Amino acid sequence: MEQGDALTEAPRASGTVTLTNLAKRYGATRALDGVSLAVAPGEFFTLLGPSGCGKTTTLRSVAGFVTPDAGDVAINGTVVTRVPPHLRHVGMVFQHYALFPHRTVAQNVGFGLRMQRVDKAEIARRVAEAVALVQLPGYGGRYPGQLSGGEQQRVALARALVTRPAVLLLDEPLGALDKKLRDHIKIELKRLQREVGITTIYVTHDQEEALTMSDRIAVMHRGRVEQVAAPRGLYETPATAFVASFIGNINLLAGRAAGSNTVDCGSATLAATGAAPAGAAVAVALRPERVRLDPTGAVDTVLAMTVAHVVYQGETVRYILKSDAGLELQALELGEVRFTAGARVRAGWAAADAQIIQEGIA
Repeated sequence: MEQGDALTEAPRASGTVTLTNLAKRYGATRALDGVSLAVAPGEFFTLLGPSGCGKTTTLRSVAGFVTPDAGDVAINGTVVTRVPPHLRHVGMVFQHYALFPHRTVAQNVGFGLRMQRVDKAEIARRVAEAVALVQLPGYGGRYPGQLSGGEQQRVALARALVTRPAVLLLDEPLGALDKKLRDHIKIELKRLQREVGITTIYVTHDQEEALTMSDRIAVMHRGRVEQVAAPRGLYETPATAFVASFIGNINLLAGRAAGSNTVDCGSATLAATGAAPAGAAVAVALRPERVRLDPTGAVDTVLAMTVAHVVYQGETVRYILKSDAGLELQALELGEVRFTAGARVRAGWAAADAQIIQEGIA
């Protein structure tokens, strides 16, 4: 069977996506360096990372707009690495939506169906269905210039969904929206994805978007996948120093392994969960909200520190702490300001709230 033949006749249902050792170079730049991933049917899977990490190149390899130098892309078990985009049964939404300004909403949404030579009556029925799905009934006769940014985003999404693709690809689709609208649309987008049940691969550099919307997240760095996990797993048990620092705010305290669940940072011995060879360079990863100031309960590490700065953030207060030996730590608390700059405090945490991570990865 030729590549893509099975897709041509495949039903438009949630698909699987498998990437195997994808590699891609642009001159001296290694955009992808052995990327392997498996996305399950109906999953909302996010590629997360900073600019230049390879996430968009990975997405465009799935779409067919980029041909990898090595490795394979498979959709529903069929290798499509060299199959053109229009035969892959994927729908794609770009950051700037790419709507035709001189076509109506209905004409934009139905464009892909016309290219497939679908009957006019069927196009009208499916366009109406797709427009209603994204909660824009009655907007079919309007033009993109008459719509808000959020409405344009919904039209682009309807256009991607109307062809009933096996996989929906989203390339930073909320990047052009203001924060309030992004917060609203991302909840709506996740609701819609669950309602339709379509396999979705989403690209973003925004960690909050990724944590809010995803079933699983692949954190990418320098063309490689650093870790794949559910949002909570990434946040609470990062596998590398890069993942720890990229997902949320975190304290990374450098030291050397001094036995099971113990790290020597020179000025203090720190308790954390994990093990590494004795003397190995490691870091203790500790979320600021897990640091307890003047703790009354049981803790495994207690450090005497001075409050260097107090950052009032409305619902939370962030304290920048320093020890006499120069160790710096952040602590985050809910509620009112309890300490002022210059105050002496005890900062403590349980070993279960900190994690030992191998250094030299970030």
